[in-house]
Amino acid sequence: MANLLTRKLEAFGPLPDADRLLLDDVIRSARAVGPRTDLIREGDTPSDVNLILEGFACRYKVLPTGRRQIMAYLVPGDFCDLHVFILKTMDHTIATLSACTVVKIPRARILELMERPALARAFWWAALVDEATLREWLVNIGARRSEQRVGHLLCELLLRLQTVGLTNGNQYELPITQGELADTVSLTGVHVNRILQRLRASGLITLKGKNLVILDVERLMALSGFNSNYLHLAEQDGFREQSL
Repeated sequence: MANLLTRKLEAFGPLPDADRLLLDDVIRSARAVGPRTDLIREGDTPSDVNLILEGFACRYKVLPTGRRQIMAYLVPGDFCDLHVFILKTMDHTIATLSACTVVKIPRARILELMERPALARAFWWAALVDEATLREWLVNIGARRSEQRVGHLLCELLLRLQTVGLTNGNQYELPITQGELADTVSLTGVHVNRILQRLRASGLITLKGKNLVILDVERLMALSGFNSNYLHLAEQDGFREQSL
């Protein structure tokens, strides 16, 4: 199995061979988890860190009314809250959206990996990118028009999946339902369906089953006001070149 965790972390900077070998050992205990399965629920006591190697997962909360808000997508190579074991109880639920391959990493193993300087810095980078992505999602829901919300999310997923080699040009698998997309962008399923139809009619995307193709990336990014700076994928001035 390809180590997509290593591939993601090396978007920050190259890792020593010894660190790469350690990460290869981490993913050996991967297990299959079915779609729409809670990995850990709100109120549970966390002890391990879940890592997604295949499939899509999410963070979500359910309101007293029964309405669900999805607050993050977790794609291959993503930790489900790197430092979550510090908390006494979970304040949200983490669940699979599609069939997933998941690794459960014990707290002691995470702390051991954090003792290696290059890995520690890469883990910090990953955690900071998660925080930046959450900020962007808040802006998306609070300040962008409905069509921009959907377009922005599709652009983000393209770049995140490109980072771990899971795109074919501007095409990728989007294994979520329109209802789940609606829970993400805080719209109704009917509204999301209309938006997708408009994006198709405008020649911006095609979506057949789970296969999404962005036909005009520049135009969709312009429509959505998409700026990839929050993903921090480009070389950072001087930071990566500093000695460890």
